[in-house]
Amino acid sequence: MKKKTVAIILTAIMAAAIATAFVIIHKPVPKPDPLASMKPKIHLNDSLSNALSDQPELAGLDKKVRNYMRQWHMKGASLAIMRNDSLLYAKGYGWADEGEGTEMEPSHILRMASVSKLITAVGIMVLQDRDSLSIKDTVFGPSGILNDSLFNAVIKDKNYHKITVEHLLRHQGGFYRDPLFSSNDVRTQMQLDHPPVKEDFYKLVLGHRLRFMPGEWEKYSNFGYLLLSEIIEKVSGMSYEEFIREEVLRPAGCYDMHIAGSYYSERFDNEVRYYTHDGDGKFVEEYNGSGVMVERCYGGNNIPLLSGAGAWCASPAEIARLVASIDGRHEVEDIISQEAVFQMTEYFDKETYSLGWNDTAPEKGWSRTGTLSGTCALVKYFPDGECWILITNTSTWKGPGQARYTDALFKQCRELYSDKLPQRDLFVMNTGS
Repeated sequence: MKKKTVAIILTAIMAAAIATAFVIIHKPVPKPDPLASMKPKIHLNDSLSNALSDQPELAGLDKKVRNYMRQWHMKGASLAIMRNDSLLYAKGYGWADEGEGTEMEPSHILRMASVSKLITAVGIMVLQDRDSLSIKDTVFGPSGILNDSLFNAVIKDKNYHKITVEHLLRHQGGFYRDPLFSSNDVRTQMQLDHPPVKEDFYKLVLGHRLRFMPGEWEKYSNFGYLLLSEIIEKVSGMSYEEFIREEVLRPAGCYDMHIAGSYYSERFDNEVRYYTHDGDGKFVEEYNGSGVMVERCYGGNNIPLLSGAGAWCASPAEIARLVASIDGRHEVEDIISQEAVFQMTEYFDKETYSLGWNDTAPEKGWSRTGTLSGTCALVKYFPDGECWILITNTSTWKGPGQARYTDALFKQCRELYSDKLPQRDLFVMNTGS
């Protein structure tokens, strides 16, 4: 009887061992990440330095950039050049923080102002690719995305119900005002006892009648992109920043982009110092109504409030990496569909904004500008596949018009130095991709 019992026990143990072995052998293999081969194993900004782009044959290019900075009294600038999804050149010029004696490196991050709108537009297209929304969806009203009680209670003009996601992307919403840079005026007008938050801006703007019917005209609107940020939160169930970081930037291989702060004390470790050009308006009342006069670039505006309209900071090199992930080329796998790339870059006429991009005229290429106190930015993707990105840590008296002069600098430098750029890819050379 004991032998039989032992035999049964041994048989059970062997059967269990065989079953365990079978499970181990046949354990499902995790599906490979299709983007894994293109994701940097070392973060891009950790691998870049000026020394990598110190090329004797490009000394003339460096001189052109420095002359441009001197002409416009800029403290510092950062340049990245990409061709066919390969990062060829990344270099900093001047000071990242003159007071601290820190020279600009390509690893420094800078506020990009309205270049942030390109990131937000990509977030919308990611959600559309997942069938979570369509750019043809209405924003307000019973069937709108933002049908929360806050919006339903404040909106009286039924024409708001005609606004679509695409209208917001193209600045065609028809809003009567764009007040995101007027916090103190809004606080006074609304008789608030606190600096206005986004809900206050919603109540102020949406309570008025539209200036024009949605889609019939365009008027540049930061407010519209604040609403797009709200849409991303509503549809994804995540905060705007979290969704963009996890579902847009990381898949694109960008790990050092952040929502910037309003003050010098809130800067990131590798973030530059900003400088406002001299003249009237350099010092303004602090946005929170304290009555304290501050340099406009530090406390003049509530930067995080801008959200998807203008709050992101990054290095030009990482912005180039994002562009490589949304340009329809095959060298770096895109994070959005070919249809989404087409929708973002489809050109109609010079009066119609593209989705996220300012302009996508086929003969000129794609452009995205950004301007804040202390920042001038231009992303220019040329028809031949070359992309130049320059961000400065100093604003000029030209304001948004400064981009025209940066564009002219790009054109001149391309004619003289494009064929001298090194044939390499800094996206992968120093990141182990």
